[in-house]
Amino acid sequence: MIKLEIQQGIANVILSRAEKQNALSFDMFMQLNSTIKRIKKDKSVRAVVIKGDGEHFCSGLDVAAVMASPLNIGRLLLKWLPGNQNLAQKVVLGWQSLSVPVIAQINGNCLGGGLQIALGADYRIVDTHAKLAIMEARWGLCPDMGANVVLAGLLKRDQALWLASHANPISAHTAYELGLVTELTDNTEQATQRMLNILRERSPDTLAAIKRVTQKSYTTNQRQILAKETFSQIRLLLNPNTKKAIAKAKGKTDISYANSKRW
Repeated sequence: MIKLEIQQGIANVILSRAEKQNALSFDMFMQLNSTIKRIKKDKSVRAVVIKGDGEHFCSGLDVAAVMASPLNIGRLLLKWLPGNQNLAQKVVLGWQSLSVPVIAQINGNCLGGGLQIALGADYRIVDTHAKLAIMEARWGLCPDMGANVVLAGLLKRDQALWLASHANPISAHTAYELGLVTELTDNTEQATQRMLNILRERSPDTLAAIKRVTQKSYTTNQRQILAKETFSQIRLLLNPNTKKAIAKAKGKTDISYANSKRW
């Protein structure tokens, strides 16, 4: 379900579950983590391109499949220390740990966990007709895959808050205006290739140094953010309102929070 193709120094990482718009299963989290580790060990790789199979990048978490197994939920969220990365966070922030440029090539839907994975990349090349969203709030959950670490360097605080809270898709043009998109294009394949051609002209050591220095200049307290993400998500998973939100997202429109108590 995750394909890795390395050709001429370019590692193409393909989310391959086209029949589900490349929705993320638990196995895909495991495979993405393994893929990042494999790329990190391969010194021949000069750049990485993350893309989706078919018309869409990724429609987000396959909620029904993942939440059907409490064991898998635990394996996604488990970490030894609060500030460490769990599996869900590794598949986002793992791209930041690579010393080579990482490009997310986005077509169609890029939603929920799919957008968080794309935010872990260094660049986002986005088709003009694409739709982007952070959708966890629809299911009564909060974004918990580490993207909050990256968002602080991309969006104004109120825009980041609103994007996660309204949980509705936005157009590629709106995403570009907000700062989520590096380049808008009518041909993501060609635009990605143009960027790769420019990057190939630079010393890989120079690109690695620039990436690390830039990361440092946008540093937030990563361990505190990761701990807060996971703690908040666990509380939400145990909260009665989350069950209501899931039912509402499945189309049971008579669900109401009117008499619900907040934490």
